[in-house]
Amino acid sequence: MSDNLTIHWFRQDLRLEDNPSLYYAALKGSVLPVYILDDRNAGDFRMGGANRWWLHHSLESLNRSLQGRLTLLMGDPLEILPALAASTGATKVYWNRCYEPWRISRDTRLKHKLREQGITAESYNGSMLWEPWEVHKSDGTPYKVFTPFYRKGCLSAASPRMPLPLPVKLDCPSPPEESLPLEALGLLPRIRWDRQLEPHWTIGENGALERLAIFLKHGLPGYREGRDFPARPNVSRLSPSLHFGEISPNQAWHGAIAAGSGIDLDHFQSELAWREFSYSLLYHNPGLPEKNLQKSFDRFPWEENPAALMRWQQGLTGYPIVDAGMRELWQTGYMHNRIRMVAGSFLVKNLLLHWHEGESWFRDCLADADLAINSASWQWIAGCGADAAPYFRIFNPVTQGQKFDADGSYTRRYLPELARLPDRYLFSPWEAPVSVLADAGIATGKTYPEPIVDLKSSRRQALEAYALTRNHS
Repeated sequence: MSDNLTIHWFRQDLRLEDNPSLYYAALKGSVLPVYILDDRNAGDFRMGGANRWWLHHSLESLNRSLQGRLTLLMGDPLEILPALAASTGATKVYWNRCYEPWRISRDTRLKHKLREQGITAESYNGSMLWEPWEVHKSDGTPYKVFTPFYRKGCLSAASPRMPLPLPVKLDCPSPPEESLPLEALGLLPRIRWDRQLEPHWTIGENGALERLAIFLKHGLPGYREGRDFPARPNVSRLSPSLHFGEISPNQAWHGAIAAGSGIDLDHFQSELAWREFSYSLLYHNPGLPEKNLQKSFDRFPWEENPAALMRWQQGLTGYPIVDAGMRELWQTGYMHNRIRMVAGSFLVKNLLLHWHEGESWFRDCLADADLAINSASWQWIAGCGADAAPYFRIFNPVTQGQKFDADGSYTRRYLPELARLPDRYLFSPWEAPVSVLADAGIATGKTYPEPIVDLKSSRRQALEAYALTRNHS
């Protein structure tokens, strides 16, 4: 290969623009771009099905941008990268940092191993506005509440850096003979349920930049209010691209500053900061995906009800706004954020099923499934996390639907069996007279299910369980 060769190890930074590791590697000479699918070190936290589907198409897009020069490998980077450096004559290995506990452990060992072999190993910040150790209270301890984390911590820290341009020159040799075809990574499912997701997305760096531009023009104005309404265009839908690094948070942050102002800009930036807060929580609490941050919840009397769990997963709870959200998830690999809170609250508080069940299902079905954000958000919904929603805040799926989808545009899109039901009964079909149901072509319990639980009694049961847990803490 080339005399002065640097390996750039792609991970969650599948883009060419504003990629610090790639940018600085290109300044050194030739660059061998490499992606390694590492299921070995990931263990129980290996990517779910929708993540893997997105990754397949993102790598396909990245390889096109690199004119077919992307090296694809599968296995343990601790073994692969030192061997690849030796076989290619590379003297440097660069990458952008990741923050999941298993990745930190692996990368620390890798950096030590490479340096022992006389290979320069450098890592950069390519995916955070502020790294987890950069934002902390005056006494050096991490924040546990979001608002001061953002207002006092983030906004008092150094401003996020400006995005880097494309490398001036990117000289990439042909992949070595051990490089695998993309299909060999086995990222696509055997039963091709993923084909229903494809029409909803343009995957890759160009698609991410296009979605950002559309959002900044049409979605950022009115964002603060509009983001709560699932049928409105006031969400960016950038979360999968931010997770895989097809776009950087710096590009989103500074793009928003250039395009907007006032309360809409502030609210969008605070949403980017929630992502930062989630990573801070995970960094300082490595057990976040599995352990309650509030230990009193270790005694919470969760129920086990596989039949109820399956009805929730399939969007058959009998509560239309919940079911619409769960079907949006299955059909698109995405769910509107307001509806995620409603569906999550219903699982843990009306059905009393453990938040682990929701976290696991979302991890498998969301294209934007992210260990830090998914774990922190489910703990927030369940009331057991840092800065969690008060346990008594139980989202009512009827009133939530009436308030945030008043004309039923979102709900009818995903529940076509209720399309002819008048707005008055759309979110509580069981209250509709028999004649109205008949006119709408609905046979309760057949074409659409009866409610799986009663809202009032299940809410009372949840509050009693919480009171029992709290009194024994």
